[in-house]
Amino acid sequence: MDRLENELKKEFQLERLILFSDAVFAIAITILILEIKIPELEGDISDDVILRALVKLIPKFIGFLISFFLIGQYWAGHHRMFGFVTSYNRKLLWMNLYFLLTIVVMPFTTGLYSEYSGTIMFQKQLKVPMTFYVGNIVLTAFANYRLWSYITNPKNHLADHLPSRNFIKMVKWRGAILPCCFLIMLPIAYGFGVQYAVYVPMLIPILIALVRKRYDKKS
Repeated sequence: MDRLENELKKEFQLERLILFSDAVFAIAITILILEIKIPELEGDISDDVILRALVKLIPKFIGFLISFFLIGQYWAGHHRMFGFVTSYNRKLLWMNLYFLLTIVVMPFTTGLYSEYSGTIMFQKQLKVPMTFYVGNIVLTAFANYRLWSYITNPKNHLADHLPSRNFIKMVKWRGAILPCCFLIMLPIAYGFGVQYAVYVPMLIPILIALVRKRYDKKS
């Protein structure tokens, strides 16, 4: 009876951890859109004036979409990851909390980056906003990698029915591609110019597809 009660208590506490994580993801992804303010127009307002004001918001919408799908991707990975988890310990709680911290910061770094991107950024070659944004993404990827490694390590006794080692390796490789591509942006931005660095993330879907193809071939 005591064993059953302990298992139910552990299951309840684990469910609280997952629900809390989902709430953090939901709030962070919602706050992203709040960074885009409705244009305040004065004087003679017309459709053309509104359209010109909206055009100026395009860099912010691009930053919003990138971060929206980034957070969404990490939420999907987190959901898949904790689908295997059957137990927890204090270290897992803190590792998960650190991971969520990097997610919560993303609306700020996204706003900073998108606010000073576009024409102004290219003309003045502003690198600090990009550096903060890339740093945020790298920290998120690192925290996500640590979670995957800790949970899938059989010595920690945290998960059951884990997928194959090849699948876990593929997930880790795929997770490493994103921060590596963003990191490459920095030397290009500082060495050659911001206007060239912004195109580097276009490599991400190609590299992910190659990793997936290699995994399918091995499987």
